[in-house]
Amino acid sequence: MAITNLFLGTKVRLVVEDPQVEAKAWSQWLRNSEYMLLLDTDPPVLWSEKTLKDRIEKDLEESHEDVFYAMIRTLEEDRYIGFLAFFETFWNHGDAWVAIGLGEAEFWGKGYGSEAMQLALRYAFNELNFHRVTLGVFEYNQRAIRSYQKVGFVEEGRIRGEFLRQGKRWDMIFMGILREEWNNNNPFQPG
Repeated sequence: MAITNLFLGTKVRLVVEDPQVEAKAWSQWLRNSEYMLLLDTDPPVLWSEKTLKDRIEKDLEESHEDVFYAMIRTLEEDRYIGFLAFFETFWNHGDAWVAIGLGEAEFWGKGYGSEAMQLALRYAFNELNFHRVTLGVFEYNQRAIRSYQKVGFVEEGRIRGEFLRQGKRWDMIFMGILREEWNNNNPFQPG
């Protein structure tokens, strides 16, 4: 078996960055309300770079061992394009939730998010020994749903009409993937 860099793909790599650098990227992304509507059920809010830096530093101080957070960088341009995080980790069950967001719209729909998710799943299943990974996605975010399906996630349920967005009720869809499903359908097999 060849040992490989767990956080390196063919398009992207996962990195941890200084809070100031991260805050600068986030402050740019949050100016795009479309991105915010795809990312969160809360109304879009504009944040200053300083406020974001302070929040990131506070989160780092309070971080727990059940949170894994990384920024997504392109290999070609070495540019920050998004983030990925595991949270609500239940170690005794081998279960965690995952969140991903690509803040740079020009990289949407081009496989960068799918590859970042593959890297995260490789880490989750091969290194952290997770049994399953779960995520939530908004019904109207069809691009994300296709990306998750491409990686191997399947719909496991939904909450109908859970939230209101621009005058319409939308479902929250829950998707999951088990280790054996990922092992049977991924480009990053060890060895």
